[in-house]
Amino acid sequence: MASCCKLYSALLAVAVVLAVGPAARPVSAAAHLHFYMHDVLTGSAPTAVQVVNGPRGHMGDTIVIDDVLTATSSRSSSMVGRAQGHYIWASTGNPELLVTMNVVLTSSPYAGSSVTVVGRDDIGAPVRELSVVGGTGQFRMARGYVLWKTVSLDHPNAVLELDVYVM
Repeated sequence: MASCCKLYSALLAVAVVLAVGPAARPVSAAAHLHFYMHDVLTGSAPTAVQVVNGPRGHMGDTIVIDDVLTATSSRSSSMVGRAQGHYIWASTGNPELLVTMNVVLTSSPYAGSSVTVVGRDDIGAPVRELSVVGGTGQFRMARGYVLWKTVSLDHPNAVLELDVYVM
């Protein structure tokens, strides 16, 4: 009986490895992506829209984004994708945000793939680090981090520089 259970356990382990083995691994072993995010809250074509007003100052303000990602800091440079998600003012004091977004790539060798980013954005810090917690396409099951910094802040519009490191 014990040998039957051991055989069953071994066969089950092999079946699990075969079922999720190669398909669960990202195609790219490592990648460094670099681009600029244009967060536009005003004008005739905003890419960030406030959908919730916090009850105390900014705390709780929620902004939904569909920001353009470009190759350079100029808004007129070639588009490489979009940052889609939201950020929430998550502090009663300092301007600190909870960011949740998908970086959806529309050009480059990674077109059609995405990277999911979640983290704390302490706006006052010169460089902020957020986590890569997943992805799709060539970045399936991705892990890594994003370093981002504010390039320009023409309040309420901003340009952010993103360096995405995916493992």
